[in-house]
Amino acid sequence: MNLGMPEMIFIFLLALVVVGPKRLPGLARQLGKYMADFKRASNDFKNQLEAEMLNIELEEQAKKQAVPPKVLPPEQPWEPTITPTPGIVSRGSSEDISEPVTEDAVTDPASSETAQAKPLPPTISASTD
Repeated sequence: MNLGMPEMIFIFLLALVVVGPKRLPGLARQLGKYMADFKRASNDFKNQLEAEMLNIELEEQAKKQAVPPKVLPPEQPWEPTITPTPGIVSRGSSEDISEPVTEDAVTDPASSETAQAKPLPPTISASTD
């Protein structure tokens, strides 16, 4: 749109007649603010669009250059095996230290005569009245 000097003068005179000399400066100021806001918004939109395009390009390049992840072997379940070691001594008296503990000597504490069951503490039930 190429406006020359005669066209600009004609538009100014038309605006002066339509709007009036008192309101024309305020209208021109408002028009200038709207144009500046529109220019700022369009520049922000343009910058945001360019930034998003750049991010997309960088992501595509990263995907092309990315090395596929290493596949780890499946994990083996870890279960400790408890085996009695020959020659283990108990932490009792010094007499016990001289005798090695054998599998025959190991007994279940529940079946032992010295192990007794402890009674449970009494339970108090809460009654709702």
